[in-house]
Amino acid sequence: MAEKQATRDAYGKALVALGAENPDIVVLDADLSKSTKTAEFAKHYPERFFNMGIAEQNMLGTAAGLAAAGKIPFASTFAVFATGRAFEQIRNSIAYPKLNVKIAATHAGITVGEDGASHQALEDIALMRALPNMTVLVPADGEETRQAVAAAVQHQGPVYLRLGRLDVPCLFGAGYKFAIGKANVLREGRDVALVANGVLVAAALAAAEELAQEGIQAAVVNAASVKPLDGDTITRVAQAAGAVVTAEEHNIIGGLGSAVAEALGETFPVPLQRVGVRDVFGESGRPSELLAKYGLTAGAIAAAAREVMRKKRPGV
Repeated sequence: MAEKQATRDAYGKALVALGAENPDIVVLDADLSKSTKTAEFAKHYPERFFNMGIAEQNMLGTAAGLAAAGKIPFASTFAVFATGRAFEQIRNSIAYPKLNVKIAATHAGITVGEDGASHQALEDIALMRALPNMTVLVPADGEETRQAVAAAVQHQGPVYLRLGRLDVPCLFGAGYKFAIGKANVLREGRDVALVANGVLVAAALAAAEELAQEGIQAAVVNAASVKPLDGDTITRVAQAAGAVVTAEEHNIIGGLGSAVAEALGETFPVPLQRVGVRDVFGESGRPSELLAKYGLTAGAIAAAAREVMRKKRPGV
């Protein structure tokens, strides 16, 4: 069985390592440090860790102040609280002045599981990518998370880093290269392009294998950088394949699917099918059951690929 690691676990480890290299990194948490995995940073660097209590708005405002003073603050809580409860602070105190705050939100998507709809952020990417100056990253596994956290430290300006609770397959080794604004083509294909991020990258790779058994060559693109989106790569694979499927653990409105549709609408329109949560709230259940119920599986991605290929223009 392939090794697995939750992206929130990789985030906690990355913070500790980067904290040793850069004394300007500080971490804030809203009384969830065991769950967000910032507790490890607190153990190593207690003088640079601030538990703000259950006060997310105050936490983001304090992070803005620390950034204005030259620090690199990572503010962590669950995604639904970070983007929902503290949206005004993120908009007016962080994004508007373009302050160097990193919002590392864990427990995103329906794979939060039994906590249910109130805790399953399915609109957070839509909220964050609509903000000017905000960078939005959705890593697929532990290694990509490690590199994304390091890239966030180097990036000047606000970053929203979306992380999960569920253990996910380790897809990439140390030779993998993540960069803000760049998508990674994991597999080339001429019949359909599967563009995914987060937990659904592994599902997209499995879907490509399933389609290959039918003689369908599917490209797989990991679009961890939702904003800025790598429009050049997305356009290239769309031109090569003539049809695109997007796959994400988010509402199909406002997330990766919307970003890809917007980009291709201006560069190279092709038939596109969005795999994601179809504009509904989640519910309580085991992560695997919820992924199956809401159609976020390799089988669902493969089915979407077959459907969208039927809409391709003749000769493509």
